[in-house]
Amino acid sequence: MINWGIIGLGRIARKFADDLIGVPNARLHAVASTSPERAQSFAAEYGVAHAYSHYEDIVHCPDLDVVYIATPHNLHCENTLMCMEHGLAVLCEKPLAIHVVDARRMMEAARRKKVFLMDALWTRFIPATQRAFSLIEQGVIGQVHTVKADFGFYAAFDPTSRLFNKSVGGGTLLDIGIYPALLALFVMGIPRKEDIQAAATFAETDVDDSCVFTFQYPGKGLASGHSTVRSNTPLEAYIYGTEGHIYLHPPFHHTHKLTVVQYDGREEKSETIDLSYEGWGYQFEAAHVNDCLLAGKLESDLIPLDFSIGLMDTLDTIRERIGLVY
Repeated sequence: MINWGIIGLGRIARKFADDLIGVPNARLHAVASTSPERAQSFAAEYGVAHAYSHYEDIVHCPDLDVVYIATPHNLHCENTLMCMEHGLAVLCEKPLAIHVVDARRMMEAARRKKVFLMDALWTRFIPATQRAFSLIEQGVIGQVHTVKADFGFYAAFDPTSRLFNKSVGGGTLLDIGIYPALLALFVMGIPRKEDIQAAATFAETDVDDSCVFTFQYPGKGLASGHSTVRSNTPLEAYIYGTEGHIYLHPPFHHTHKLTVVQYDGREEKSETIDLSYEGWGYQFEAAHVNDCLLAGKLESDLIPLDFSIGLMDTLDTIRERIGLVY
């Protein structure tokens, strides 16, 4: 049995706790919040043995194995380093940090302390996403040359909201733009800095409320992404190859279905694959972490730390291009 803890008990923590219930050999063992009432209420609702009203207290919890960091972006580095300093494995909610410099500190600490650390890029473990990557590796759509994805929803401007708060790493890029970016990196690799272009518009609090970016790759490869809180967008993704394409149905970042289209002269052959699942989809990344810990691994082979550093470096470059500074 792997005993899990959660630091930060907001909306994502609740979804994660819901999905953890169905993961074999996993138990929610401890939770921590800055609010004693929230910690006690959350623990009572999920039958958790230990509830703490200070983040730092959870590191002293007996029999705790791994902690899911679900705090605001700007606290990820601090909270992760604290847990690893006490020998606790960490699954850190995306983005790993708000600067690549901090992400590197986290990676170096994990390797120095020989403690497991993984970036919680749950999209990688969704069954339909896994199937899409497998089909690409099999050459079903030929050589991939283009990836495009969008992630947008309407949010009324609220300067007190985390989404619009610059001090906690607000804006669309790190919150939702990371999903189109990571899909491109999963499929086509990490782009060179000089091949990254971006543009954005800004809210009154000086965080991006819309962002578009493109990556160019050798051999006529392209990727494009769009994130916004100014309107609802389709939430879909396309992966185009020389012999077909794959469509990830909305919401693409935790889709239940994909459609595979293969070209044959003027004919097209299309197949929709339904890989529906119960819950939110966080159970798949949690199960992967469980497997890694039970196997004694210090990094995930599907999301190695070097990939997370490449992703953060790419996001930093996009921020540089649009003039967003935290």
